[in-house]
Amino acid sequence: MTSRAVLALGFAALAALAACAPVTNVVLLPETGGRSSAVALTHGDKQVVLDQPYEAARDGATGITTYTTNEAEVKAGWGGALAAQPARAESFTLYFVEGKDVLTDESQKLVGKTLSEIAQRPVPDVLVVGHTDAVGSQAVNDALAQRRADFIRNELIRLGVPAANIQVIARGKRAPLVPTADGVAEPRNRRVEIVVR
Repeated sequence: MTSRAVLALGFAALAALAACAPVTNVVLLPETGGRSSAVALTHGDKQVVLDQPYEAARDGATGITTYTTNEAEVKAGWGGALAAQPARAESFTLYFVEGKDVLTDESQKLVGKTLSEIAQRPVPDVLVVGHTDAVGSQAVNDALAQRRADFIRNELIRLGVPAANIQVIARGKRAPLVPTADGVAEPRNRRVEIVVR
């Protein structure tokens, strides 16, 4: 065999190996509500950032190549995997009357929407987080945040959500939605956040 033939066979073998090398495809899907997101891929010393919906990258033996796809192509290529995903977490915020574990009139209307979201999940996982504004001591606010979270938990149980599927925590005034100085009354901080997964 000539050296040219060996070289040709060598190139053919390399091409066959490259064809067998794993290829990773990454597609950035749109976020709920149009929020922005991004993902970075690195291959060797090259990094590519995808930051627009349906931007995509293929990472194989020869490196990363980028391309743009669309919803129809994603469904055609990965529809089964997408359908098998658990539903995305939904978050609801209910507001309370100052110093009490009583919902505001507007928030009372949202309890039904929250329950509807929970009912759509085959195995719901519900996190209830109680919060307060910055009026009062840490101990008083911790107790109030716990009463608010327990109130929502009990209401969800009364409406049919299994107690075992609900986790409750109280943050008091530690995690304000709207940062304020200590002692400032802020209605948007008097809340319970419900995360449904």
